[in-house]
Amino acid sequence: MEIELKLLLAPQDAPRLRTHPLLAQTTQGAPLVLQMHDIYVDTPDLQLCRHQAGLRVRQVDGRWVQTLKAGGSVSGGLHSRHEWEGEVPGPQPDLAALDAAIGHKQPIRALLRQDAIRDALQPVFTTRMERTVWQLRTPQGDEIECVLDQGVIERGADGADGADGVVHSVPVSEIELELKQGQAASLFDVALALLQDVPLQLGHMSKAERGYRLAVSQPLRAVKAQPLALDAAMSVEQVFLAIAGNCLEQVSGNQDGVAAGEDVESVHQMRVGLRRLRSALGMFKALLALPDALKAELDWLGGALGEARDWDVLAGNTLAQLDGEAATDAAALAEAAHAQARLKHVQAAQAVTSARYTACMLGVQRWLQARAWRDSCSARQVRRLDAHVSPFARATLRKDQRRLMKRGKRLLHATPQQRHRVRIAAKKTRYATEFFASLFAARAVQPYVGRLSVLQDELGWLNDVQVADRLLLQLPEVQAGHADQSVKDGLRLHAAFVRGYLAARAQAQGSDGRMRKAWRRFKAARLPA
Repeated sequence: MEIELKLLLAPQDAPRLRTHPLLAQTTQGAPLVLQMHDIYVDTPDLQLCRHQAGLRVRQVDGRWVQTLKAGGSVSGGLHSRHEWEGEVPGPQPDLAALDAAIGHKQPIRALLRQDAIRDALQPVFTTRMERTVWQLRTPQGDEIECVLDQGVIERGADGADGADGVVHSVPVSEIELELKQGQAASLFDVALALLQDVPLQLGHMSKAERGYRLAVSQPLRAVKAQPLALDAAMSVEQVFLAIAGNCLEQVSGNQDGVAAGEDVESVHQMRVGLRRLRSALGMFKALLALPDALKAELDWLGGALGEARDWDVLAGNTLAQLDGEAATDAAALAEAAHAQARLKHVQAAQAVTSARYTACMLGVQRWLQARAWRDSCSARQVRRLDAHVSPFARATLRKDQRRLMKRGKRLLHATPQQRHRVRIAAKKTRYATEFFASLFAARAVQPYVGRLSVLQDELGWLNDVQVADRLLLQLPEVQAGHADQSVKDGLRLHAAFVRGYLAARAQAQGSDGRMRKAWRRFKAARLPA
């Protein structure tokens, strides 16, 4: 299993990396410089890519080496994948040699045995890189290979799927820190040390993934949370690591979409991933605690994403849904709200491309990989961390349900602040249930989550109204670019009407039959057990 951390850097910052004191102090021997040419092969319909695999043949120093990578995961920039490698006579892959090397239980082996796959393999894209390699040995004895790759990924070169006759390319400038021996936490120690002097960003796409995106012109897509597969034999600590890793996959998977500065859904899903992570940290807080400094950085990131999301909801949902007598006023406000949303997207993009974001994600991953909470755990906490997860899961769900039931007692006549507390409790209860879902029968989990979702939808719209009220008060003032005072005065009048209209609708909905029905149905739901 290959374990590596990928980091991106601007080409002009490469000299700062090459002369970094850390590399001089920990390198075993002189760095090695290689010229590499890779040919990635797949079927015309990209069957290997569809099965999360990549097959390449590399020319380096007059030799040809084939490499197959498959499976694995990416979490916060840490890549873990199965890898099989061996020399071949030329630029064609040797599938018989791969078949002999791959374990019998690996799904990719069966795929490569299909004649339709073997006969259809062809070049899809190529890469040309100058690679500089440092072999590092940390003071703790961990061995890490530090690689700087600079070059280009091309489609249409060397016969690689260039049907249009045009060479399409994307530049590459990245660092790979691969663990050769020792603890994965050391990868983050090295990355954080390099980050002090070299601006770096986390990279969550391999060269193969970037090449496929170039080959088929794939647009960026928002990444939703993936289902968790837990086992009752897992310990509480193992389950926490699985949940945290799952949340970080959602956060990092939306990084590029947020960095592009326009995608509404990427901002939403990255924020959801962050909220899920913070909810998970709250669930396990009696046994482990994230350091305050890292908690503050997650709050900073949540704030940057939250502002963009709030303006998106106002402009794209709340105002867009208004009709009747409020439609004209809503339309007059929507353009200004969209402009503010675009500004907040730019700020969110700046946040996730900053060194501060990189340090935050590296710090959280380092804390997870080192299981740093054990340094301050009591003997009782260690026993609870090592215990099987099922009792902990049941106790957590019971506790969350009791909290929600208590806060919701007066829901139908609650103040906006009280409804907000019910909404937060419902959200945490849903996250916890989804985290632990695979430990219980689906027939018990699905109705419970379904009724929670309906309740959340009702409470969510009322919360959107509260957020809209706050933003509509700000909207005339943030239009600083308008020299004409009459524009601001007009926005104030439209905003005042819409705020009143929304408040009246919220008051009616807060006590109408839908909210009453949603709450009654949830109270009657049986907790998964």
